[in-house]
Amino acid sequence: MVLQAIIYVRGTLQILDQLELPHKEVYQTISNVEDAWNAIREMRVRGAPAIAIVAALALAIELTNRQEPESGGSVPEEAGRAADVIIEKLEYLITSRPTAVNLADAAKKLEDIVRSTSNSPGSTKSSVEEAYITAAELMLIHDVLDNKNIGRHGASWILDNSGKASSGEKISVLTHCNTGSLATAGYGTALGIVRSLYDGNALKCAYYTETRPYNQGSRLTGYELIHDGIPAIMITDSMAAALLQRESLSENIAAIVVGADRVAANGDTANKIGTYALAILARYHNVKFLIAAPRTTIDINTKSGRDIVIEERSPQEMVVMKGPRVHHSKDNTTRVDNDSINEVSTAAYGTRGWNPAFDVTPASLIDGIVTEVGVVEKGEDGKFRLDSIFGKRETDSNPNGESKRPPSPTEGP
Repeated sequence: MVLQAIIYVRGTLQILDQLELPHKEVYQTISNVEDAWNAIREMRVRGAPAIAIVAALALAIELTNRQEPESGGSVPEEAGRAADVIIEKLEYLITSRPTAVNLADAAKKLEDIVRSTSNSPGSTKSSVEEAYITAAELMLIHDVLDNKNIGRHGASWILDNSGKASSGEKISVLTHCNTGSLATAGYGTALGIVRSLYDGNALKCAYYTETRPYNQGSRLTGYELIHDGIPAIMITDSMAAALLQRESLSENIAAIVVGADRVAANGDTANKIGTYALAILARYHNVKFLIAAPRTTIDINTKSGRDIVIEERSPQEMVVMKGPRVHHSKDNTTRVDNDSINEVSTAAYGTRGWNPAFDVTPASLIDGIVTEVGVVEKGEDGKFRLDSIFGKRETDSNPNGESKRPPSPTEGP
């Protein structure tokens, strides 16, 4: 059973607190926009798709539970004020994680729906709020279906294009950070490709990086892979080059697959710090390098990676680590005390640090960008044409017999 990191029923929202993982499963109740802002900023929820969904649903929860009666004013004034309040709260939510384009993209589309509804003849405060709530709920449903399509397209592309899956031989892949059920509404993007390979009996091993300094790989990706019983091995970030040099042939490593927080119009991609280094290694070792992301992560209005604002976080994250106390017995066994969580220093007192949360991988190092409607490859001129996939819907032909989902009202044309 795939992990469920977001639990929503109209009127209630819970998120799996990722700061407590992998040692405890603790669900945190999100009651309003402020709760969501703090959860996103503190990285209790993370991953570009999940951030957008939790932010949108938090406002839906607030609107559902506020239960304010109509004031008796004129209909246009009621509807217009309701739209203004919603838009103001969406703008506030964007400030929680500005690099994650999905959040800004979702907010813009939800704003358009709210404004359009408020301008409709006969609209009321209630109709504006209901339009918003319905659109936010559909985002949750559609994200899981989109992720499964990303997994299917990505797995097929690797098997067809890596040159390492001949005669039915199983392949291995390397991934970075966390891009699974914990970073999305479910299934995952890059980790969805891993799951699809495993479900198709094509995966030998999933290698994953520890992902310093926040350890999303060791804490979250490892937790998901172990939970799902997928064969996996963790490496530290600095071991990736050695892995590709020494084990690429014996382990049949076919691709490095990562997610994205923002993809520019030319294909330059901002993702967790360390992604750029992996792309360079992939090119040197002749291993395919794929970005896996829904179209909502693609920012056509951002021309290149030079225009992406990179979030810089506190250096404190680099010099401390948190975890449960480990007890060692005389018989060489260990016991983890999950009730005793400690924070320890890992660097000399007074250490200064530089802690960008993301880096930008140039499009020239990316072999393909996997979306819910297929894999975008470069043209003969060596450039991505990402605008070509907007306006497409999921393909009707699905080898797994899954039905094509209807378009969400939060999607573009």
